[in-house]
Amino acid sequence: MIARVIVDKSSSQLDRPFDYSIPNDMLVEKGDRVIVPFGKMKVEGFVIDIVEKSDFETKDILQVVDEFKCFSLETLELMNFMRKRFFLKYVDILRLFIPSALRKGKVKDLERYYISLNENVDVTSIKSDKQKEVIKLLSEDGQKPLSELTFLFGAYPINALLKKGIISKDLQKVDRVPLKQIEGKKKSVSLTKDQQAALEKIFSTDKDTILLHGVTGSGKTQVYIEAINRVIEQGRTAIMLVPEISLTPQTLHNFRGAFGDKVALLHSGLSDGERYDEWKKLLLGDAQIVVGARSAIFAPLQNVGLIVIDEEHDSSYSSESNPRYKVIDIARFRAKYNNAKVVLGSATPSIETYKKAQDGEYEIAKMPNRISDKGMPKITIVDMKQEVMRGNASMFSRRLQDELKATFERGEQAMLLINRLGYSSFVRCPKCGYVPKCDSCDVTLTYHKQENKLVCHYCGSKVDMIRTCPSCGNDTLRYGKMGTETVCEELKKLFPDISVLKLDSDTKAQKDGTADVLRDFADKKAQVLVGTQMIAKGHDFANVTLVGLVDADLGLYQQDFRSNERTFQLVTQMSGRAGRADKEGRVVLQTYSPTNYVYKFATSYNYEEFFRKEVNIRETTSFPPFVSIIRVLVAHAKREKARDLARVLYVKLRDLKKKDEHIRTLAGMEAPINRIKDNFRFQMVMRIDKEDELKTLGEIYDTINDVDIKDLTVFVEQDPQSLM
Repeated sequence: MIARVIVDKSSSQLDRPFDYSIPNDMLVEKGDRVIVPFGKMKVEGFVIDIVEKSDFETKDILQVVDEFKCFSLETLELMNFMRKRFFLKYVDILRLFIPSALRKGKVKDLERYYISLNENVDVTSIKSDKQKEVIKLLSEDGQKPLSELTFLFGAYPINALLKKGIISKDLQKVDRVPLKQIEGKKKSVSLTKDQQAALEKIFSTDKDTILLHGVTGSGKTQVYIEAINRVIEQGRTAIMLVPEISLTPQTLHNFRGAFGDKVALLHSGLSDGERYDEWKKLLLGDAQIVVGARSAIFAPLQNVGLIVIDEEHDSSYSSESNPRYKVIDIARFRAKYNNAKVVLGSATPSIETYKKAQDGEYEIAKMPNRISDKGMPKITIVDMKQEVMRGNASMFSRRLQDELKATFERGEQAMLLINRLGYSSFVRCPKCGYVPKCDSCDVTLTYHKQENKLVCHYCGSKVDMIRTCPSCGNDTLRYGKMGTETVCEELKKLFPDISVLKLDSDTKAQKDGTADVLRDFADKKAQVLVGTQMIAKGHDFANVTLVGLVDADLGLYQQDFRSNERTFQLVTQMSGRAGRADKEGRVVLQTYSPTNYVYKFATSYNYEEFFRKEVNIRETTSFPPFVSIIRVLVAHAKREKARDLARVLYVKLRDLKKKDEHIRTLAGMEAPINRIKDNFRFQMVMRIDKEDELKTLGEIYDTINDVDIKDLTVFVEQDPQSLM
C-alpha cells in the first residue's frame, strides 16, 4: 500500500503529495503524522490519502509519530476545500489544524509523580513525627504531588514510607489549564421573550446559517449558551468564537459556569503546553466545547452541532496574514459536513451578512430590546472644529471633561476609545473638517510621503498633495494619527488623582496582560480604561456609565470602502458599554464631521436606515456585496524581484481581463505599506462580478499558477479587510 504524504516544508515547488510505501509491519492511516526520508534528510509529513499503488519508485515510511490521529476525514475534506477556495498550499493549511509546538517534537504531555496512602495498611508502628504528619495529610486530603510533599517534609520521610509500603508513587498526566483562576458559577436564568424566540428560530429553520441581530445588552450570550446546551444534550459538540483574545476571559467565565470541564480554550495567546493540552482534550473527546478566537474554528472536534461566531462583523474573522482565509467560509463548510447550524451574532451585522439575510440566504432572529429594560445610552455629538475655534487645543472637549469629572465624583467609571485601526495616514483640515476623497471610488485618499502624492488604492489614481484646504483655504493641515499613550498622558494631566488602565496591542502581547487589565478594571482599581477597538466588543462592566470616543473620525477616514460601516459599528458597539446595569449611561462622541450620516444613524441606533443608505452607496460605486474585490499581493526581500513578478502578473491579468467580461477593473501599484517584515510588497486590485464569481476566481488562480513564482510569495485575497 502507498501513503500520499505532504512533507512539512512550505515551498511552492513541494506543494504536492509525495508517495511512500507502507511497510508490512506498520499501521498507517489517513490523518497520521509520519517521519519519511526526503532527499538526504528525515522530515515530518502528513498522510492525506492511502492508495493501492504508485507510478513512481517509492521509499518506505520510517515511523508513525503519534498514538492518535492528528487529522480527521473532515479535516482532510476541509483541506481540499480551502486549497481551492483560498489558493493556499497544502502544508500551510494542515499546519492550522495542529498546535505548532507539536511539530518537531517541541511539546509533549506533562507528567508528575503523585503520592497516595495505601489502603488497609498498619501505621501503628510508625515512630517518626514527620512520617506521621505525611500520613495525616494524605488521609485528610487524598493524593498529593511528590514535589509538594518533598517541599513540606523533605525527601527522607517520603522514601521511608515508600519502602515500608505505607504509601504509593504514581506517574500521572497533568493538564496545563489556561486561565485556571477563572471559575464560573452555574446560575439559573429565565429567558426573555426575545431570547426564547431567537432560540427556537435557530433550531426550527431549515437554513444552516442564522443571523442573531440583537442590540448591545440584549442577552445574546445567554442564547448562545442555551443553544449549545441543546446540542451537547444530543451528544454533539460546539464551537464558540469571539473576535478578540481580550474577550475570552469573560466568555470562559460564563461557559465554565454553564458547562464546567466540558469547555476548552484555544487561541494564539496560550503557552505551547496549554495549547497542546487543550487541543488534545478536544481531539480525544475529553472536552466537547471550544471557546476561542479565529483559530478555534479548526478545533479537532467530531460531530459538530453548532458554531457560534459572536460579533460576526469584526474584521479579525478574516486572516490577513499567511495563510489567508475567512472564518465564515470555514464555519459553513463544517456545518454542511456535520449537518450543523452556524449562528452569527451582532448588534451591527456586516453589510454583506445583512444583505444575505434580507435575500433569504440566511435566517434572521431579532432581539431589539435590552435585558435591563433600560434604553440605549444617549449619545452627545461634540463638534471639535468649534472647540478649536474657542481656543481649546486639548484632545478632550469641554463636554467630555465635565462628564469625566462628574463620573469620578459619583464613584463611577469611564471608558475612552481611540479608534486607531492600524495604518492611518489621511489628511484633514481641522477648521472645516475637509478630507480629500477619490472622485471615482468615494474612499479617502492616502498620503504617500515618499511620492508626496494622495493615492487611491482601489483604482490607482494619484493627485498632488494639497498645501491648503480647497474648502476653506486653511493652510494648517493635520494627519490622522493618535495613540493610547497620548490619551493617557493628557488624562493624567487633567485628573492627576485618578488611576488609568490601558488596553491595546502592547497589553495584548503580554502573557495574561489583557485578562489582568480587565480584571483590575472590573474590580474598580482604576476609574478609566483607555483602549483601542478591542475595548468596544462585548465587555460588561456594571459600574461604567460614561463612554468617550476621543476622535471617532480616525476610522471614518480610512482608505477603505468599509470605513463608514466600521465607524457605525464601532460607535454603536462602544456606546453599548455604558449603562449596562441599573445606572444610566452617557456617551460623548468627538468629531470634526458632526453632520456625517454615519453619526446621524449611530446616535439613534438606527441600523436599518444606515444599512439602506450604505447598501445604496455600495451598489452605485460597485463595491461588495454587489461585486468582489480581488487583491493579488506579491512580496519578496528584494524589491526588484517583487516588482518584476508583479509586472509579469499584471500583464497576464490584463490579458485575462480582455477575455473575461466579468473582470471590471484592474489596477497595479506598490502596496501602501510597501515593506513588512523585510519584504517589499506590490499589489494588483480587481473588481469582479458576482455572476460566475468562483469561475472567474479560478481563472485568476490558473493565471498566477502559469507563472514561475519560485521563491516569491503571492497571496490572493477576496474582499480583503484592508488594502494596506
